[in-house]
Amino acid sequence: MARGAAERPRPPPLELAAAAAAKVFDRLYAHWGPQGWWPGETPFEVMVGAVLTQNTAWPNVERAIAHLKEAALLDPQAICEVPRAQLAACLQPAGYFNLKADRLVNLCRSLIERGGEAVLRGQDTEALRAWLLGVHGIGPETADDILLYAFDRAVFVVDAYTRRIFGRLGLLAGGEGYERLRAAFEAALPADAALFNEYHALIVHHAKAVCHKRPRCADCALADLCQGREP
Repeated sequence: MARGAAERPRPPPLELAAAAAAKVFDRLYAHWGPQGWWPGETPFEVMVGAVLTQNTAWPNVERAIAHLKEAALLDPQAICEVPRAQLAACLQPAGYFNLKADRLVNLCRSLIERGGEAVLRGQDTEALRAWLLGVHGIGPETADDILLYAFDRAVFVVDAYTRRIFGRLGLLAGGEGYERLRAAFEAALPADAALFNEYHALIVHHAKAVCHKRPRCADCALADLCQGREP
């Protein structure tokens, strides 16, 4: 019988040394200080921001959320009931506004159907993650943003900045799947939501400030550790 995709051996787990993961965190924290993320006044606002931040810069998300607040729409029921064109108009600063309106409505409908944030907060992390990934338009990174920042769960968020920085440090081979990377970071670090929160925020800040696509290596707190340093 031909071997199907389900029968192919899984790749071995990625091993990320705990000492290396801790050293990177310590360097970034000492250099940049605490970040105080996620910038949102309520857990629901964090959820909205996680959906809207896909493929756009955070200042654009802030403008879209401000429009929702001005229109008294920063509420799951209100988002589900408002005409879709009006909702999309509020989200226009975040880009892909029609698509994001659909995704936001999907999340809000499911949130209401499940009994709301207070009910969901009582579920374990795996059940919460399965729920989020079952919402059309919510992928692993967005789900983990919501788990970490809205529900305070010890889930490590992996994004393009994580891949860029740790790839340049020589700690990733490149091409690792999302779940494999997430598991590696969670295995290498204490299961602490506050730590994961701060670590992810520091990675994002460092990538935006220094470790660009064309990095400013002379200003980098990780330069002596980096295998991808610019000459």
